[in-house]
Amino acid sequence: MISDLDNFYLQHSDEVNSCLLALRKLILDQDKDVTAEWKYRMPFFCYKGKMFCYLWADKVSHKPYIGFVEGKHLNHPDLILGERARMKILFVEPDQDLPVDDIEDLIKQALDLYRSGIIKIK
Repeated sequence: MISDLDNFYLQHSDEVNSCLLALRKLILDQDKDVTAEWKYRMPFFCYKGKMFCYLWADKVSHKPYIGFVEGKHLNHPDLILGERARMKILFVEPDQDLPVDDIEDLIKQALDLYRSGIIKIK
């Protein structure tokens, strides 16, 4: 039986699915303490059990994005706060090369919030 987490990646077009899987690998490769989990019917990534980012695809444009749970602490010109108070998102173009350096930098910034103690881990 396919898990809900695995099924999430299978429900998108090949182009979006490939992008989401590449993002998943980038996120998981950043630290040995990062785990992929299924929470709130979404693929979340946790650092030592604390949620720090998630993957999703916009319902209208179908563009994939990374949501950063503590995005309000992150600075990057492509991050979007929108109507959210805490989280920011980074859209990626599924038909273009991923901006790997920018994504890795944002993931590092997000993880550093937890590593430094700015965001407390249980």
